[in-house]
Amino acid sequence: MDDQPTAARGVLRVYLGAAPGVGKTFAMLDEGRRRRARGTDVVVGLVETHGRANTAALLEGLELLPRRTVTHRGAVIEELDVDAVLDRRPGVVLIDELAHTNAPGSRNAKRWEDIDELLAADIDVVSTVNIQHLESVNDVVERITGVRQQETVPDAWVRAAEQVQLVDMTPEALRRRMAHGNVYPADRIDAALGNYFRVGNLGALRELALLWVADRVEDELHTYLEAHGITGAWETRERVLVAITGAPDGDGVIRRAARLARRNQGELIGVHISPSDGLVDRRGPDLDRHRQLLEELGGTYREVVGDDIAETLVAVARSERITQVVVGASRRSRRQELTRGSVVNDLLRLARDLDVHVISAPDSASGGVAAVAARIGAGRLHTPLPRRRRTIAWALLLVGGPLLFLSLFPLRDDLGVPTAMLLALTLVVAVGTIGGLLPGVVAAIVCSFAINFLFVPPYGTFTVTHAENVLALAVFVVVGATVSTLVDRVARRSAESARARADADALARSAAVLSTDADPLPSLLAEVRRSLGLEAVSLLHGDPALDDAVAGRWELVSSSGEAPPRRPVDGSVRTVTDDGDWLLVLRGDVDADGVELLETFVGQVAVAVDAVRLRQEAAAAEALLRAEELRTGILQAVSHDLRTPLAGIKASVTSLLSPDMTFGPEDTREFLTLIDDEVDRLDRVVGNLLDMSRLQSGGLRVLRLPTPVEDVVSAAVAGVEDPGSHGVEMRVPADLPLIDVDPALTERAVANVVANALAVQPEGEPVVVDAAVVGDRVHVRVIDRGPGIRPADRARVRAPFQRLGDRSNQAGVGLGLAIAHGFTVTVGGRLELEDTPGGGLTAVFELPIAPVDAGDAGDAGEPGKPGQAAEAGAAAEHAAGESEPAAGDDAVPTGLVATEGGTS
Repeated sequence: MDDQPTAARGVLRVYLGAAPGVGKTFAMLDEGRRRRARGTDVVVGLVETHGRANTAALLEGLELLPRRTVTHRGAVIEELDVDAVLDRRPGVVLIDELAHTNAPGSRNAKRWEDIDELLAADIDVVSTVNIQHLESVNDVVERITGVRQQETVPDAWVRAAEQVQLVDMTPEALRRRMAHGNVYPADRIDAALGNYFRVGNLGALRELALLWVADRVEDELHTYLEAHGITGAWETRERVLVAITGAPDGDGVIRRAARLARRNQGELIGVHISPSDGLVDRRGPDLDRHRQLLEELGGTYREVVGDDIAETLVAVARSERITQVVVGASRRSRRQELTRGSVVNDLLRLARDLDVHVISAPDSASGGVAAVAARIGAGRLHTPLPRRRRTIAWALLLVGGPLLFLSLFPLRDDLGVPTAMLLALTLVVAVGTIGGLLPGVVAAIVCSFAINFLFVPPYGTFTVTHAENVLALAVFVVVGATVSTLVDRVARRSAESARARADADALARSAAVLSTDADPLPSLLAEVRRSLGLEAVSLLHGDPALDDAVAGRWELVSSSGEAPPRRPVDGSVRTVTDDGDWLLVLRGDVDADGVELLETFVGQVAVAVDAVRLRQEAAAAEALLRAEELRTGILQAVSHDLRTPLAGIKASVTSLLSPDMTFGPEDTREFLTLIDDEVDRLDRVVGNLLDMSRLQSGGLRVLRLPTPVEDVVSAAVAGVEDPGSHGVEMRVPADLPLIDVDPALTERAVANVVANALAVQPEGEPVVVDAAVVGDRVHVRVIDRGPGIRPADRARVRAPFQRLGDRSNQAGVGLGLAIAHGFTVTVGGRLELEDTPGGGLTAVFELPIAPVDAGDAGDAGEPGKPGQAAEAGAAAEHAAGESEPAAGDDAVPTGLVATEGGTS
């Protein structure tokens, strides 16, 4: 029966964007208008304009199909009418938001399934989707933005589209579009810009979209090359392959390959080729070091199996689409090249479509291959087989040999020399298989002499009269030695492989310790002791210039094992640092195979020691710097900010007490008011100085409690004096989760920032304080419309005693924002500064959410309950000894510093 023809399927084109608002729907409608102008039958199945006038204008002139309405929980929902599209059967249908979830009761659960049904009916579809809706990156987007996308579409379905076009826009341009009201309504702009549409989020989403599209383009290119039988590499991107052997001169080859890749903005791949039988060792002495060097230079390491080096290199180059191959110059002699061939010549012959770079080595490195051969031969006599197996082999030879020949001797006339040799060869093979090289070779020689003496005429002598018997005896010895050699090599490779795996595991564990542990020395020394089988290991620090007899010369910094060495004379010593003041003392023996691993461990200990010393020096330097900054700031404050109010108070009191002058009630009241204001100002300055001193000395007391966000914000706003007619607009939902903070400190931090915002807010405009959950934190945002702070200055304004020249000394000593930042960090939060769309600055307090079970007792788990207020009050009492909030005292308040060039 003839095969049925395959049903025609429609063509899908998808516009992919990094985030809402980049212009996907606009691009889709624009394409629909272009196709319609060319005579294509185009209809609009479903498009969401979201109230955007420019997008709605593109719908004019396009046929709009009716939508299907669904009533769900009292609400009327409009969905795509698949039947209407199938009845109309247009050439192209435009359908927006393919990841949309259909209303309950629909034919398909997802809109992309509706589109798939239309494609199966041979209708072309143009649609849109955002990167966060692709299933493969859904979890990544959640970690970046803190928002879980419930509507997803399988990547494979989108990748199957005939065309996927990226609609790209920079984060700054998208934020400007939002600020101008081109994406969301005005009441949603501030919240969107402060949460999902932050610059960092948009940049990460944009990178995800670019990488996803680039990956699809790479797949399409590979599919095209395979479909057209193109085996050569297309130089769309340079890929450099370097052969790694571990020879001493390999460093230069790897570095040259890395420079080639870097110069061409390409990819670097290093390959080591191992033999398929595992009996030939191609691992040079520096292979592990070269692999590490390759990875440090940004390359990737691969180990492949192949008997012919040139053929295997070319095969790898073909599969990886390599454009350039880098190898080291051959070290084979003329004789070796004649007998075994030249790898470089074979590579040049096989790789005619590739650029092959042959890197010569300096004369000092001429021992490359020779060094490898010497290393192989040096350990040939040492077998890795266990002593028990070798003992059994020798016993088998000593006992089995005499028994074998005694049993064969009476049958000498009937068996003949060939049969005797085969039976003796069985014994030799058994001895070689069990005991390895030396027992097998000895067995072959002993058995050959025994056969010659007992079975080869003339009997009872070692004389051989026939050449055939001489050849037979020689072959017998060669076969026995060959079997023994093969067994020894297999055992050697197995032992080396097991040792290499153990060493790699040990180094991986120690590297993980170095990168993750704050104090890696104890774990690192334990790994050294365990990997090398030592009794104990100690790290000593001391002065090498002093005599060993000086008491306390060596300090035991860290150790592992029982009764660790406390002096260098208590064990074998390895110098960790060049100046000799750090020593690694080992108690126990290190075998020859463990020396290289020990040297690697010594290097890792040196890195850990340097890290510890750098942390200590950095901590000491930071403490000195902070103390110096605090001392300088206090001196500046005392020199002006404390003397100025004191001078005003002194002048007023002197005037009132002067016997030569008489003041009326109004004048007296004015003097007293001035004294009261200056005393309040003096109290704020001193309080801020004390708070900053506590923050920098670590003496601040913190009592973290589950606290309602509304209570903290309300208390902070209530305690702030409004210098004008601004007011504060609070947008704090009552259903927010509790935050795990010190209520008193958090209230003071928010109060400082709100007061600073009020000081520069334009007349008649309120300062907005809102709050929302973002990821695992609650964000409290203080939004002003002041001059703002330049991004370059935002890190500096959170340091103490910073005014940036924007305000006079009359405003304070520049501690308000520093204290707010310090209080926020102390309670486990963060304070970030962002631009306010349209001008101004937004201070964002990122505060941790309290654990769910933290408020179980006494109804403390629900916001606003009495239990919470009691806890907040307790927190306020604990901080009663601290100075009161210095509202308005910050010389660099949130949104107060004038920006150059304005904001977006």
